[in-house]
Parts: sequence; structure tokens; C-alpha cells
Amino acid sequence: MFDYESRHMIEALRSGIPSRSVGKYFSEARPRIMRMISDDLEHVRDTGASCGKIIAGKYGEGKTHLLNTVFGMAHDENMVVSYLSLSKEAPFDRLYLLYQKLAANTYLPGHAQPGFMQELDQLTPNSAAANEMQLYAAMSLETDKLYYLLRAYLNTEDQNEKYLLQSDLEGNFTTNAEVKRIYYRIFGERVKYKVNFSKTKHAMDYFNFLSHLFLELGYNGWVILFDETELIGRLGKKTRLKAYRSMAEFLMPGDRMASVYTLFALGASYTEDVIEAKHEYETLAEVFPEDPEPMKSVLDLIVKADQLQPLTREEMNEILMRIQSFHGRAYDWNPQFSLDTLSKATSSGGYLLRTKIRAAIEFLDQMYQYGQASQTDIGSLNSEDYSENVPDLSEYMK
Repeated sequence: MFDYESRHMIEALRSGIPSRSVGKYFSEARPRIMRMISDDLEHVRDTGASCGKIIAGKYGEGKTHLLNTVFGMAHDENMVVSYLSLSKEAPFDRLYLLYQKLAANTYLPGHAQPGFMQELDQLTPNSAAANEMQLYAAMSLETDKLYYLLRAYLNTEDQNEKYLLQSDLEGNFTTNAEVKRIYYRIFGERVKYKVNFSKTKHAMDYFNFLSHLFLELGYNGWVILFDETELIGRLGKKTRLKAYRSMAEFLMPGDRMASVYTLFALGASYTEDVIEAKHEYETLAEVFPEDPEPMKSVLDLIVKADQLQPLTREEMNEILMRIQSFHGRAYDWNPQFSLDTLSKATSSGGYLLRTKIRAAIEFLDQMYQYGQASQTDIGSLNSEDYSENVPDLSEYMK
């Protein structure tokens, strides 16, 4: 009988599509870096301190797979996880847009679908957690907008108002005037912010607020995973510096965020292609001659980022044996090939981990279907043929 979870994993590995279930079962590779990340998660969980890390690796060497593995590890520790690939719609130089995308890709432990508002809805206006969050929002953020917004959200019975305030907490920021209007209608008190909220200046208030909210809701912390970080290199000169400043908020958060661990996945050539080729240190000295921090520290962290090294033979053998086992369960057969045979099958996959895995699956596919396997070249593993085989009909039209 087919094992559909195993089939899902084989199909995910075959296509190269990231999958958290794959990360769950293939987490033993690169034990050194995984042990470091595990220690980081335990430190964040146990101390409440926040920190960040950058990992770098070549294309196809498993950065996204590693992030998916960390996703599962964090949920096992009862930590909330946000996962986001940077893009034009989620740029690091505009934190208010980043927050909106991140909020939409936030997963609570035990939940298959993203979202956190269902937990906030469980708070009652006078509960201990609600009082703690209102006090925090009033006293510890740059602005006090979230104090008035949260208090209004917890006390309104108007569904339109509730939806508007919920949308704001999810990153679709409403106007200051609208929040004040709703608050006045509920409590009869006029609001005057101590600092007028601006989404371009104060977006970090929302990140800091969520980090404390998740703790009050009973979770052990918040893990934020950023993929495709190398896209920062495509920004303009001064915009890149702004993005580095934003990265510092997550890599060196101090005590502003509570129990947050942030992991950035970055292309291995970023230092050479961007920091050196575009003279980032020189630009920084030119634009901020008196105070280059925290951007300089972020550049230093990128240069010193932990590199994903190619898997050792032992690590690769472990993966191959697992793939063989899952392939057998996925298609209800009993492949019993030696490590030497499977290793030879991956020789057509070149040096990338992704294509080596696809070569092994291609070999097992052919053995399952035909009882023999032909040699597959790298090009066919990296491309799909979508052309149709259309017969020549000219002889039938005479």
C-alpha cells in the first residue's frame, strides 16, 4: 500500500520545492551548524534574550531545506515561526511592508495555516495577559498607538471596528485618526499620542509588540526565518545601507524584542558580488562618516557568516539511504541497492546537492518502472520539457 507522506517527500525532493515535512526527516546532515542553531533556540527559549544568525551557501546546497528544518525544530520547542522569502513585495528597506508579509506567514505550533489573530481573540479585556500587553504597549514602545489600538480591539463589540483594528495588527495600517475615533466612541476619551505614529518610522513597534504578545499567549518565543536575503544586493546604494540598518534590528535586537531568534539565509557569493564589488564599506564611510553603526557590524556579520559546506560522503550516504527507504514506501516496492550503486547514480547530478538528490530519485524511478536505469545528464535534471509530440498530419491531408 502506498505511503502518501513518503510520496509527498519524494515528490518535494524531486521538484526541489521546499517542504517542512522533508526537513523533519532529513535533519541530520551538517550536524555542526544544526547543533549551533539548536543551542541558539534553547538559549532564546530559556533566557528570553533575542539574537540572530546568518548562514550562507551556494545555490542548490540546501539553504531553504535548512530553514525548513529549523521551522520544525522551533515548533517542537513550542515557538511561533514566521517564514518569508525576500522580494520586491517584501523588501528589507521598508519594514512596514516586511511586517505585513511576515504577519501573513506566521505559524503557531500545531497549526497548518498561518495566522495569530485567533489567539488574540481569546484574550478578555481584564485578563492578566491583556493588562500586561496594554502596559507594555503604553510604556515600552516608541509610540503609544498600539496601547490605544489594543484596548479598543479588546473592548469593541462592533464587528466593522474589530475588523479594521485586526487588519492594522496584521500590517494593513489604519490611520491615526481612525484609531482615535474608535477609541473615543468606546471610552468617551480623546486620544493624544505621545509620539504621532508613522509606519515608515515606527514599524519596529509592531515586531516588538508581537514578540511580547507571543510570550503572554504561552509560547516559548518567536523564530523568524528570512530566505533569499541576497536580493538586498539588487537595491540601490543608499537603499542597501537602509536594509542593513533594518537587519541590525533582528541580528542585534538588544532587549527590544523578547525571545526572538532570527535566521537569514544568504547566497555564498554575496561578499564577493556585493560587499566587495559594490564597495559597501567605502560607501558606508562616505554616507555615514561619523557613525557607521550598526550597518558596519551587519556587513561584518555577513562577511563572517557560517558557510554551508558540501556534505561529507557519510552525510550524503545517510541521505541516499533515507531516500531509498522513502521511495520504497512511497511506491510500495522494496529497493535494496548498495550505497556504491546509489552513489554512482548521483554522479550525473554534478556538484549541487539538489541535483544529486534528483539524480538518485531518477535512478530509483527507472528501476521501479523498468527494472533498469539509463544515464541521466545534469541538464535534464535542471530543466523540464513542455513541448508536445504532435504527429505529422500532412500525409493524411493529400
